[in-house]
Amino acid sequence: MGEPEFRATGVRIGKRLRSLTRAGQVRINDGRLELLTSYGSEIDSAPVQAVRASRPWFGPDGRATADINGKRYLLTLGENDPAPGEPGPPAARRFIEAVRRAAGRGD
Repeated sequence: MGEPEFRATGVRIGKRLRSLTRAGQVRINDGRLELLTSYGSEIDSAPVQAVRASRPWFGPDGRATADINGKRYLLTLGENDPAPGEPGPPAARRFIEAVRRAAGRGD
C-alpha cells in the first residue's frame, strides 16, 4: 500500500443535521475514497469513480459535500490550506480537485 493521494485529518463529517465525527479523516488511496472516524473506524468508502464531490451552494468556503453509496456527507475542512508544517485540514477546494483527479475527471 503506497502513500495516500489525498489525506486530511481534523475533518468534521456529518450527515444531514447529525455530526458523525468532529475530528475525522478523509483519504483517497488506491482509487478509493474513505471517510474515517478519529479512531480510524470506517464510516463509508467507495471507488472514487462512484463518488461525487462538490461545494454546497450556500455556506462557508471550508465545506464540501461527498455523495457516497447514495448518502450525502457534509465535510468541514479548512477555509484555507494550512501553512507548510502547520497542522490542520486542507481547503475544501483541494479535496474536490483530488477526487476529480483520482477519478480521471479533469485537472
